[in-house]
Amino acid sequence: MADYFSGHAASYVEYRPTYSSALFEFIADIVPAPRCVWDCGTGSGQAAQGLAEQFQKVIATDISAPQLQHAALDPRIEYRIAAAEQSNLDAASVDAVTAFQAAHWFDLPRFFAEAHRVLVPGGICSLWTYSGCCVNAEVDAIVKTLYDDIVGPYWPPQRRLVETGYRTIDFPFTAIAIPALSIKREWNLEAFMNYLRTWSATQRYIAAHDVDPLIELRPALDSAWGAECDCNIVTWRLRGRTGKR
Repeated sequence: MADYFSGHAASYVEYRPTYSSALFEFIADIVPAPRCVWDCGTGSGQAAQGLAEQFQKVIATDISAPQLQHAALDPRIEYRIAAAEQSNLDAASVDAVTAFQAAHWFDLPRFFAEAHRVLVPGGICSLWTYSGCCVNAEVDAIVKTLYDDIVGPYWPPQRRLVETGYRTIDFPFTAIAIPALSIKREWNLEAFMNYLRTWSATQRYIAAHDVDPLIELRPALDSAWGAECDCNIVTWRLRGRTGKR
C-alpha cells in the first residue's frame, strides 16, 4: 500500500470530510451481528469514529503512524499499524471489513484474500469512495481545471479506481445493493482550499515544483466563492462496493 499522506497528517484529519451516520447504520444493519469491524486504511480515523457508534469494537489499521497519531481516541476503537494485506487479525474474527477512501491504494487481490480470511461466514466487506465535489458551477469549473490540467499528471494511477466508483474492481463477494448517499460539509473558502491541498496529486505537485497551485487559483476562487468569510455547502457523492463472504 502506498503512503501519500503521512507528510500532511494534521491537515488531513482537519480538512478531510467525515461520513453520515446513515452510512454506518447501513453497514451495521447488514452484518450478521455488529460486534467487531476491521476498518482498513483508517487514516486518522474519520470512519472509525462513526463505526464505533454501531459496533461493539472497531479495529482500525493503517500503515501511517503519523495518521494514527492524529486519530481521536475512543475506548471502542483499537488503532494498530498494519497493512491491508496483512492485518495480523485472527481468522474468522470480524463481522465486517471496511475501507473508506482507501481501497484503491491496496494490493487488492491480497487484501481480498485477507478479508476472506478474517471475516466470519456471512460477514460483510464494504468499500467506499468519493470524488468530484460540488459547490456551484463556477467553483466546480475551477476545481476541474485543478484536478485535470494542473495536478492531473501527478495523480497516481490508482486514482482511476476512484473515478469509476470502484466499478472496475474484480470484487470477490456476493454483491449487496448500496443506498444513494452523499457527504456534505459547510465550509468557508479557506477550509475548502485546505481540503484541495490534501489531495495526493496536489502534494506531489508541490513537492515537484515547490509551488502551491492554489495560490495562483485564489483570485478566481475568491470571485466564484462569494465573500471569503461566507460558507458554502460542499457535496461529494459516495460510491462503492459491498458484498457478503
